[in-house]
Amino acid sequence: MSTAVKNRAQKRRSNSTRVNLRIDPAVKAVLFRAAKLQRVKLTEFMVRASQVAAEMALAERNRFILPAIKWAEFNEALDSPPRDIAALRKLLSEKSVFESA
Repeated sequence: MSTAVKNRAQKRRSNSTRVNLRIDPAVKAVLFRAAKLQRVKLTEFMVRASQVAAEMALAERNRFILPAIKWAEFNEALDSPPRDIAALRKLLSEKSVFESA
C-alpha cells in the first residue's frame, strides 16, 4: 500500500467515528439494494439517509404552522407591549443565586 493511500485512510479514520448497529437482515438487504442503485457504499447511503431524517426531526421542533387567524393573534402578542408582572420585576431586581453575597 502506498504512503499516500495510507495517509488518506488514516485521515479518514481520524475525522470520523464508528457507529455499530444491529438490524434485521431483510432491512439490511433493502438498504444495500438502495445504496447499490445510487452507486454509493452502504455506509455512505446510511449516513446520508439518517442525516436527512435527523435534520427533518430537528426542523419539526423548530418550525410550526398556524392557521391565518392564529398567526395574526401570535403576531399581535409579539407586537404588544410587555405586561408588568410585579413578582417577575421583584425577582429580576434581586441578586442572582450565582452572584457572590
